Formats: sequence, C-alpha cells, structure tokens
Amino acid sequence: MTTQLWAVGLVILGTLVGAFGPIFLKRGSANFSIHPLKLLRNKNIVFGCFLYALSSFIFIPALRGGELSVLYPIVSVSYIWVSLLSMKYLNEKMNKEKWLGILLIILGISLIGLAS
Repeated sequence: MTTQLWAVGLVILGTLVGAFGPIFLKRGSANFSIHPLKLLRNKNIVFGCFLYALSSFIFIPALRGGELSVLYPIVSVSYIWVSLLSMKYLNEKMNKEKWLGILLIILGISLIGLAS
C-alpha cells in the first residue's frame, strides 16, 4: 500500500491541533488540583485534553490512506509545533540544541518518506 498525500496532510493537521494541547495543559498547570471538581473547572486542562483527543480523531481516518510505518513517524512533527508554539504563547526560548533537535526530526521524517 502506498501512502496517499491526503493522509500525510491529515496527520500533519492532527499534529498541529494536538500541539496546542500541551500549551493549554501548561497554562492550566498553574491552577492544577487533583480534586475532580476543581479539575473539571480548569478550562485550560479540559481544553488541552480535548485537543489531544481531537488530534487522535483526525489521525484515525488518515490510517486508511497509508502505511502506519510511514504515517506514525510524521506524528513527531508535533514536537516541532510544540517548540514553536511555546515560543509564541509561553515566551519560552530556543537554544542551538533545540533547533538541532528540530532539524534532526525533519531529517528523520524525510528519510522515512524517501524510503517509502
């Protein structure tokens, strides 16, 4: 089975949606409580979990369009999205090692794509 381009696009969309999950979880961590009612009132935690689930539901139809061994490594793009989004929304800083990590992720995904 060859991997369809629309399936790759869906996986990338899912990673972008899912990458906002940890951003909201980080924001919600300031008011985190193990108490169930307080947890459900923490809109950032609830929304972050929702985005994680939504990204999974976006990923499922993509599985029909390609090989899991090609599509699943593309999920690592979410690490890139999270790094970039944390710079924008959480004012986190990137250093040379983090940029090198992003470059290696891109290189790894490219090699998997070339091999298929």
